[in-house]
Amino acid sequence: MNKNQYGRYMTLFSSSPLLLRKTTPISDEEFRQLRDFIYSKCGIWVDEKRKYLFENRFQPRIAELGLKTFGEYIKLLSYGRDSVKELERVYELVTTNETSLFRDTKQLDGFTANVLTPLINDLRQKNKFELNIWSAGCSSGEEPYTLAIIIHELLGLELKRWRVNITGVDLSPPMIAKAKEGVFGDYSFKTTPDAIKAKHFTKCATGYKISPAVASLVNFQVMNLNDSLALKRLPKSHIVFCRNVIIYFDVNMKKKALAAFYDNLLPGGTLMLGHSESLHSITNVFRPKMLSNCIAYLKV
Repeated sequence: MNKNQYGRYMTLFSSSPLLLRKTTPISDEEFRQLRDFIYSKCGIWVDEKRKYLFENRFQPRIAELGLKTFGEYIKLLSYGRDSVKELERVYELVTTNETSLFRDTKQLDGFTANVLTPLINDLRQKNKFELNIWSAGCSSGEEPYTLAIIIHELLGLELKRWRVNITGVDLSPPMIAKAKEGVFGDYSFKTTPDAIKAKHFTKCATGYKISPAVASLVNFQVMNLNDSLALKRLPKSHIVFCRNVIIYFDVNMKKKALAAFYDNLLPGGTLMLGHSESLHSITNVFRPKMLSNCIAYLKV
């Protein structure tokens, strides 16, 4: 999710494509049923004020399937032979993966100077050359690749002696497939310095492909932040990035996700959220730390 999620992660319910055919409008009861079904699967909560946006997003898919009502679609999701596969489409419909490389450069600058650089120096002094980062709601991979580039720039030739593992997870299989491909169009570079683009990407037929040296620092997997068992299988992290994701959760799901981040972080680890997100009144297990241009949340 956008986080854009879940990246992505994600801006929820942007403008929808043109309708393929007329579909019966969603009733209040159908809206509640579909909304609750989605919430039970991935934790995304849709307020009733967004009902018309919700309806517009799903109508083209329902028409594409040859269905006439939202009730028929809900039955397909609940009991249909291809319900698991269709659920993947649902995740795409409820998340809009608005992201880019080096998104929010001021926050990244503050993070690099005040979190990442001191952490690398500390690990170096302790003769521990391993760094683990989790990007939750990574969308099509821009965030984890950005972090990999930053680390590549910081360590330079010293990178050879380090074991860096950046794990990007997202709810959407198509987004993870795109992330693994590592090819990006011009829009993804709207906030990327030209020198970085020239150094770490190569022009290809469909855009610009990430360099193998950077890609080797990142691995991707489909994962649902509502799946507690899957989250526990992730390696322990020094840093967790989850920007622009939890704003689409209700309080209970926010607490669940934040508890997972806390459990995953190593002692003294850092959680980075988006600028519009806050832990106020949700949890007090993290200690906020004011940095230049951003806030970091420390595991205490």
